[in-house]
Amino acid sequence: MSPRPWIVDDDLWALIEPLLPPWPERSPGPRPVEDRLCLQGTLYVLHNDIA
Repeated sequence: MSPRPWIVDDDLWALIEPLLPPWPERSPGPRPVEDRLCLQGTLYVLHNDIA
């Protein structure tokens, strides 16, 4: 098992990215966080059982 299993490698990201909806072109403000980093943050919280 990887020491950091919440890290999404390129092969896994290639499978997940097409499933995500596109970012709206006319959204107010900048995009806050990249989708991949947001997913990794969610996986980190779940893996470490953070409330």
